[in-house]
Amino acid sequence: MSALPFPRTAAPDEVLREASAALEAGRAVIVATVIARQGSAPSTPGQKLAVLHSGARSGVPRGAHPNVDQNVVAMADPEADLAGGGMQVIAIGTVGGGAVEHAVIRAMVEALDDPSVQPHMETFRLGPNLGMCCGGSATVLIEPLRPSIAVLVIGAGHVGTETAQLLVRLGFRVTLVDAREEAAGEGRGVPLASETARRLRVVCADHDDPEVLSALGSAPARAFAVVMTHDHQLDQAVIGWALSEGFAFVGGVGSRAKATRTRERLRARGVAERDIERVRMPVGVDIGARRPAEIAVAIAAELVATRASLEGLVRRPAAR
Repeated sequence: MSALPFPRTAAPDEVLREASAALEAGRAVIVATVIARQGSAPSTPGQKLAVLHSGARSGVPRGAHPNVDQNVVAMADPEADLAGGGMQVIAIGTVGGGAVEHAVIRAMVEALDDPSVQPHMETFRLGPNLGMCCGGSATVLIEPLRPSIAVLVIGAGHVGTETAQLLVRLGFRVTLVDAREEAAGEGRGVPLASETARRLRVVCADHDDPEVLSALGSAPARAFAVVMTHDHQLDQAVIGWALSEGFAFVGGVGSRAKATRTRERLRARGVAERDIERVRMPVGVDIGARRPAEIAVAIAAELVATRASLEGLVRRPAAR
């Protein structure tokens, strides 16, 4: 582990604002709050400290796909490469300073790198363990705050529009992209107000345009891609692109026959079998969906199950 960050002094309200801004930008945050103090510990209940990444992304090498299970790819934090020099960890606020604060920051940095860490309390005792002769202790709540998963929906047709809006209501951050002005332009019925405006972006561009990943707000290794364009050959090209970019989840709308052809053509293009096997096509839980809104429900159900699996809430995605 590289040297621990030296915290910038900030009041608790500023710490919370900085944490909120980082989450909106798609970056993980760890917030520590002093819950109790015993003896002569320097900490004061209510003090807050946040540890987060500075915003410069080091990314994850394309093609790196640590498995959660046979079909789901782990969303390793692309910002966790502290030793590589491409990402700086910063600290804001205070939990009292001194050896206690140093120990808290160390625990927070370790939690920032581990997506499995859950909110928990730790007691930091002054004394031999912290190299101090005075007594006392501080109890600190350490809260990992993970940004909402970003979903790239490629194809702003009826199903794509329904899916994008539903995913926003389910807590995802969504980018809906389509190169057709008549599909992605204004007047398509995608509400862009209040909460939806913050979590749903509509981009009129080709899927591989640089502005698409920029709008996504997360590295592909922390994002899902769902493909549902107006053209089968374009679907295949987009799925291949999503695999090469290293999206954590790649799904495509279509029949089982279309799925078989897509996998055959990916093999013919030399795509690794490991990547081909993780393409979820037909994407969505089998509920007999036919109408656009029903198909959106089926797709959203699979993405919710995948998210729960990645967060350790369930053992594996829902069965088809």
